[in-house]
Amino acid sequence: MTPDTSYFEIRLATDPRDLMAAQRLRYRIFIEELGGDGPLVDHRQRLERDDFDPAYDHLVLIDNRRDADALDHVVGVYRLMTGVRAQEFGRFYCDSEYDLTALRATGRRLLELGRSCVHPDYRGGAAMFLLWSALAGYVLDHDIEILFGVASFHGTDPEALKLPLSWLHHHHLARPEMRVRAWPSHFQSMDLVPASALDQRTAMVRMPALIKAYLRLGGCVGEGAYLDRPFNTTDVFVMMDTAAMSEKHRGFYTRRRGDEA
Repeated sequence: MTPDTSYFEIRLATDPRDLMAAQRLRYRIFIEELGGDGPLVDHRQRLERDDFDPAYDHLVLIDNRRDADALDHVVGVYRLMTGVRAQEFGRFYCDSEYDLTALRATGRRLLELGRSCVHPDYRGGAAMFLLWSALAGYVLDHDIEILFGVASFHGTDPEALKLPLSWLHHHHLARPEMRVRAWPSHFQSMDLVPASALDQRTAMVRMPALIKAYLRLGGCVGEGAYLDRPFNTTDVFVMMDTAAMSEKHRGFYTRRRGDEA
């Protein structure tokens, strides 16, 4: 049975209500659900925000059955910044966690992804597919070659995360010439368990769904995790090279180009 998605709308936020509703959703997920915090978080209005928000495009998934006046209508969000826009703004969000020198040295067209989240009532359904489909259109419109961002594990205890972190280190490290590295002040080695002692199934049980999705698209990771204690997360740098995607997944983008021609 094909799910009814007629009540969904997806767009870049231009109305102030869209952005505030995205920040309200982020508050629900990152602050209330995951226990994070930040210097610009507005607990009174329940808005998770930071000083990067004005520089980014915010891709929002709208459920038109919900109340926009109550900032309840955004049920999924992705925050996007191209390399051109980052140069104008002065930095990517990831610059605060990873040394991006190697990535910039490629000279390729970059897109940073961040603050991805979906309302709990919409997980496991069409919401994530719709977000990814719209993201594919954005990638094509801007001729993006490399997508990247940080994806997070809940909590900052390396012992609890040693199996999935070690699996990423041993099986999904980026090529040396493109491998970024977490800054020393918050660096956490991901080489915590020998490759010979790892079981893929066990490691994947603890792997966040978003990271698994990036890996299925041919994604790779940077060197070291970043311990973000204020946000209560262990962050991993994930990168996807559109030229290196499998034919199956690259075909998704190609079909979108054909659809939009």
